[in-house]
Amino acid sequence: MNAAPPAAIIDPPDRQRRSAAGAAVGGIATSCLGVVGVIAGGAAIFTAVPSVHVGWLLPLSGVYLELDRLAGFFIALVGAVTIPVGVYAIGYARRERLGAVTMAALPVFAAAMLLVPAAGSVTTFLFAWELMAATSLVLVLAEHTRPQVRSAALMYAAMTQLGFGAILVGLLVLSAAAGGDRFAMLSQAPEGVRSAVFVLTVVGFGSKSGLLPLHAWLARAHPEAPSPVSALMSAAMVNLGIYGIVRFDLQLLGPGPRWWGVVLLVLGACSAVYGVLQATVATDLKRLLAFSTTENMGLIAVALGSATLFAAAGAQEPATVAMAAALLHLTAHSAFKALAFMGAGSVLAATGLRDLDRLGGLARVMPGTTLLFGLAALGAAGLPLGAGFVSEWLLIQSLIHAGSGHDTLLALAGPLAVGAVALTTGLGVAAMVKAFGIGFLARPRSPGARAAREAPPSMLVGMTVAAAACLVLAFAPFVTAPVLARVLDELPAAAAVGFTDFGAVVRLPGLGSSVAPGMIAAALVIAVASAVGVSGWRSQRRPAPAVLPLWACGAEALTARMQYTATSFAEPLQRVFDNVLRPDTDVEVTHATESRYMVEAVTYRARITDAIETRLYTPVIAVVRALAEVVRRAHTGSVHLYLALGALGVLVVVVVAR
Repeated sequence: MNAAPPAAIIDPPDRQRRSAAGAAVGGIATSCLGVVGVIAGGAAIFTAVPSVHVGWLLPLSGVYLELDRLAGFFIALVGAVTIPVGVYAIGYARRERLGAVTMAALPVFAAAMLLVPAAGSVTTFLFAWELMAATSLVLVLAEHTRPQVRSAALMYAAMTQLGFGAILVGLLVLSAAAGGDRFAMLSQAPEGVRSAVFVLTVVGFGSKSGLLPLHAWLARAHPEAPSPVSALMSAAMVNLGIYGIVRFDLQLLGPGPRWWGVVLLVLGACSAVYGVLQATVATDLKRLLAFSTTENMGLIAVALGSATLFAAAGAQEPATVAMAAALLHLTAHSAFKALAFMGAGSVLAATGLRDLDRLGGLARVMPGTTLLFGLAALGAAGLPLGAGFVSEWLLIQSLIHAGSGHDTLLALAGPLAVGAVALTTGLGVAAMVKAFGIGFLARPRSPGARAAREAPPSMLVGMTVAAAACLVLAFAPFVTAPVLARVLDELPAAAAVGFTDFGAVVRLPGLGSSVAPGMIAAALVIAVASAVGVSGWRSQRRPAPAVLPLWACGAEALTARMQYTATSFAEPLQRVFDNVLRPDTDVEVTHATESRYMVEAVTYRARITDAIETRLYTPVIAVVRALAEVVRRAHTGSVHLYLALGALGVLVVVVVAR
């Protein structure tokens, strides 16, 4: 009997070629969807786009797609992020060997995010929202063999479904009260329903945006997901939570009473301050960036709450400026956060490390990535010449010029909000100085950091595109003026005042303030060039200095042990905010064998966790587990008991409906 022929063996080069082809197809498809999103969004902002109804695609109501200016803005924003991330993913997938499932799910995730703002009915919106959540969960599980990934995915799935449940109940109540699920009909809901819908939707959409206290998934899922996925989630997906708040609460039901604005303002201020505190003490680079997302979403919520509060109080000019600050900061955050996560992914791919305490020295071996990440860090810090500076300046100006008059609420809310934003900005500078200075400019602290090599061309191209967007927003934000003006006309809190004087010098409507980012940049360039020129001229006239060995604590050469680590850099701030961060510290003293009075070693350990997650989620999880145990005991395996319970449930539903 002849033996069966051996199975075909795929040689490693062939497997590599197939993997590279899959990476290219997935990345190109994702970028192409981004181009479609930018074109469709731009068309919706500047022209009238007809609505689309596909009745057979979903049961009962079908699929409604309607693109107005607000939807066009968010679609263009998602598309603009997706383009560079798709290009970046090609090189990243080849270097990190991402699987075919991950690269196939990436364009599906991008398409789902584009569908969310395009939805014109509650049914279509909920379908697109759940598709986005499901595909993002698949992408988070790309490296599911690691326990940390499975734990993060479980947390993400639980928080996503909790938020979706709140959104589902809120929008179903709204649709029932309005008599239909088309967006055009939802504004007819009675006053008694609006406040309940506001609370439910803020909980649901706030959890997707990473607002406190439903933010814990963000710091878990973002670090464990592949870096292109982290960039899409943090720079595009979280924006859609803000879209839900703006669309349903501030446009269809808005502008809303004062307490709506107070709720958004308080949630935003707490999220911004707590997020930046956690970012300041974090040593994991991607976890730091994830908490920075909570910080920036908090600032956007502060702007939305301020606009709502000011509009309800009759201060229309500050309300318009605050709403413009929210939209502009959404744009800036999308640019610098996508760039930051792509830069962190390049570092991870080159070194295998995310721990800042073990990085360093990357400026010499990865100069391109260092420069690009520096631009992202400058934008996240909110400093001049950074992408986030103008939007944060607009927010501060709206709060300062709101004017209290005899309004006690405005008199209290304005200064407190200014203090929260100022504290957030100052701590944000410290967090980004730590990330960039210690991670890239310090001396290398591990073999992985010393052996790093520059990212491949496709990754650098993707980061360069995002960096170009950061530079435009930093030096010439007036290019966004036509878009902002048309979108603000759609929002009740900002439609009363035109915000058109947004040129090279940004002048605020009705407020005595202005700023010129381009002039600031030019002045800084001239000052730096002058300083360099004067220094060079003086060095030519000065005699050559004697070359002597460097004295540094008795050593001739600096070492990594002489420099700050990320932990030691953040330690003073940790002490100041010890009551908020609640670090878990432990001091272990090892005594000598000969005598317990002689100390051989002292070990100090400090572990900072999310205090809200530890003190809020842990008791809730314990209660859920106890209830689940009770339910499990009811599963006796008796079919008759299951039928009886089902019949009882149907009877209860019928009685309630009656």
